[in-house]
Amino acid sequence: MEGPSGSEVTLEADREEGEPEAKKRRLLCVEFASVATCDSAVAQCYLAENDWEMERALNSYFEPPVENSALESRPETPAGPGSCVDLTNEETTDSISSKTSTSEGIQQEDGSTFSFITWNVDGLDLNNLQERARGVCSYLTLYSPDVIFLQEVIPPYCSYLKKRASSYEMITGHEEGYFTAIMLKKSRVKFKSQEIIPFPNTKMMRNLLCVYASVSGNELCLMTSHLESTRGHAKERMNQLKMVLKKMQEVPASATVIFAGDTNLRDHEVTKCGGLPGNILDVWEFLGKPKHCQYTWDTQMNSNLGISATCKLRFDRIFFRTAAESGHIVPQSLDLLGLEKLDCGRFPSDHWGLLCNLDVIL
Repeated sequence: MEGPSGSEVTLEADREEGEPEAKKRRLLCVEFASVATCDSAVAQCYLAENDWEMERALNSYFEPPVENSALESRPETPAGPGSCVDLTNEETTDSISSKTSTSEGIQQEDGSTFSFITWNVDGLDLNNLQERARGVCSYLTLYSPDVIFLQEVIPPYCSYLKKRASSYEMITGHEEGYFTAIMLKKSRVKFKSQEIIPFPNTKMMRNLLCVYASVSGNELCLMTSHLESTRGHAKERMNQLKMVLKKMQEVPASATVIFAGDTNLRDHEVTKCGGLPGNILDVWEFLGKPKHCQYTWDTQMNSNLGISATCKLRFDRIFFRTAAESGHIVPQSLDLLGLEKLDCGRFPSDHWGLLCNLDVIL
């Protein structure tokens, strides 16, 4: 893994200054709601009243309740990321299950290929969420991947996907707030078991989701995570990376291990951790570092967050450990998804998705 260039350091400084305040606040709301066991509207209210300082807001929340009259006079606040947003009430006939039946039949005839998509869908951004979710689903319909790795999923988004993508089995890393998910195409991938590994020192409800499955007779261990966000949490993010790599190496050698997710990593952080173990590949590097899919978080091209600074970073990464017996699954290509604006004038997410195609040696 290469060390940071001068331009990358400048970009990181720009990103730190341009880190979207709204997104930081949404994360704080989710964290507060988790600790206080309340809904996000309440969390937002207490945080706003305490200048968005978590400790002050929690202290205020857990103090003896105020008079009812004082509660009644509190101004209403907009719904936060955990509020009840119904994405499934639209009247539409283009459900994924109906559209993918034909493409699934075609892919079943060719067991020599395997594909997956990984995407941080930015479910914490409630603006145009229904249209953006439909946009993501249109890509799932188009490419009909065997496995889908998702990050920043919220409960309404999860419900929407279960309804629209009924041909997939969904396994989630959590049930509340925001979380990761892995979706398996029922006709192709056989689910065996799952495991959730907590990150003990996370401040952002992050963990590692592992799913054990098989495809075309090949054992798989599929992993996803959303590592700690922002430059200020680099130390915790690097500790989480070490846990991911350790788990990848602990999986039985007979299985192919694929990690795909939003790592929030900068190249120099990977170098600081000692780089990747010799038996684990960064798929983008393995494929020759193709320029067309280098940056998955690009504020110059993606305007969803409205950041004026130009930041181009490779946050979304795929790590791959081949099975011990001569590697039956081999990465072949990598492409970005979600590059076109929707009718609402926004992209499906502030991250680009990644589509990875692999060969299965029968």
